[in-house]
Amino acid sequence: MLHLLIRRGLAPLARTLWRPTVLGAENVPADGPLIIASNHRSAIDTAVIPIVAPRPVAFLGKAEYFEGSSVKDRLRAGFLSALGYVPVERGNAAAGLAALGAAQKVLAEGGAFGIYPEGTRSLDGKLHRGHTGVAALALETKAPVVPVALEGTERLLPIDKKIPRPVRVTVRFGTPLDFSRYDGLASSPPIRRAVTDEVMYAILELSGQEYVDAYHKRPESDAA
Repeated sequence: MLHLLIRRGLAPLARTLWRPTVLGAENVPADGPLIIASNHRSAIDTAVIPIVAPRPVAFLGKAEYFEGSSVKDRLRAGFLSALGYVPVERGNAAAGLAALGAAQKVLAEGGAFGIYPEGTRSLDGKLHRGHTGVAALALETKAPVVPVALEGTERLLPIDKKIPRPVRVTVRFGTPLDFSRYDGLASSPPIRRAVTDEVMYAILELSGQEYVDAYHKRPESDAA
């Protein structure tokens, strides 16, 4: 019920305020398991993609966002669940495995799962080297990957702001990437790197960002 309220009520309002330009939405398969791999420019990216995508997209969310018994806590948890957030613990190896398991569950149920291969928001506006988690997920689940480029979300919600601004954003959905040629090679580090690099190159072509062949590092207190 809440999910429908958000998609039919909040989503049109958000689109009116943000005035998003959405390109390539026809590239998103209407059903079946799907990985949405995007560049990451702002904390609000995880709200923008589900609002403009032609189908629901699940993202991982910090478990603490779903905790608490107050009315405010329950409303927040319900809102995030309606947007498609999946609660997971973060910060250690076990949490990483739990996150992978949560993503695999979404895909096994035929859903779309969103991931940021860079791992964190870009502070310098450049596109950084991708982590191989996206490749592991694609190879192990055989789900196609749709590359996505976000533009303007860094102005919609700058890193030092709490309230979104009414600025125009652009979301570009690329052609799905099929990695079935690597069936049976999911455990190979070189194959995972090759798949990840192919995904990042597709995002680069869509975004036009300058590419940096190094992982993006940022202060732990500012990670997203």
